Amino acid sequence: MFELPEVVTLARQIHEVLVGKTIQRGQLGNSPHKFVWYNRSHEEFERLTQGKTVGGARARGRWLFIELVPGYTLVLGECGGKVLYHPAGSQVPKKYHLYITFKDGSFLTAMTQMWGAMELYERGEEQDRQYVKDMRPTPVEPAFTFDYFCRLVDDPPDGKKRSAKALLTQDQVIPGLGNAIAQDILFRGRLHPRHPVADLDTEQRRALYQATLSTTQKVIEAGGRYDEYDLYGNPGGYVRLMDKNAVGRPCPACGGDVIKIQYLGGACYFCPDCQA
Repeated sequence: MFELPEVVTLARQIHEVLVGKTIQRGQLGNSPHKFVWYNRSHEEFERLTQGKTVGGARARGRWLFIELVPGYTLVLGECGGKVLYHPAGSQVPKKYHLYITFKDGSFLTAMTQMWGAMELYERGEEQDRQYVKDMRPTPVEPAFTFDYFCRLVDDPPDGKKRSAKALLTQDQVIPGLGNAIAQDILFRGRLHPRHPVADLDTEQRRALYQATLSTTQKVIEAGGRYDEYDLYGNPGGYVRLMDKNAVGRPCPACGGDVIKIQYLGGACYFCPDCQA
């Protein structure tokens, strides 16, 4: 699944290659998938996108917003899989969940894994969409300050008591993060996944906050994680410190063995010595 760094990368690349292109035809998927969410019929999507021009793109959390001028916003949210740009003359994939051709012969396709939203809104109405409306600040926004982070710890939005992993991955308390990036954040913050955030002292809070910012930025600078793909079909350059490949290998900090546990519906990879 795309996390914040991959969505930021896609938005930047759309600015590089798609802005100013005019849509010849927009089509929804030819491969039915009950967990791909559309808000338009095939006919309506084609009619409303025809002749529109790509005006820009922005990322928030796990959501990508592509401006179609005049008057509309294409939203790709909570997706995995591939969102790809194809130069003119390229072969069209046999299966797709979104296919947009431009007047210069190039085209854009999207094929998601597991689930995802591919929706078209009149400009501004996308802000009322569930999960977008009232989205909290993300780690790449100025509002994500240390004071704000401490408020999430002391006064959680839903009143739930959370562990360190839960703070990073559950209910999008911090939008855009997921289980994959959380492993390296917890390692850099030297925290066990089960550590209750209510018990964090000031030094531990600061360490977790800084690890959240630095890890997110490192993944963005690398163009995403190595097992996700950018707009051109290239894998990201960020190799995680803590993932399935690290199990049984020496910890990069202390040399102890990295282990795996199951917790909160997914795997956790960590060093039991550094992250006690």
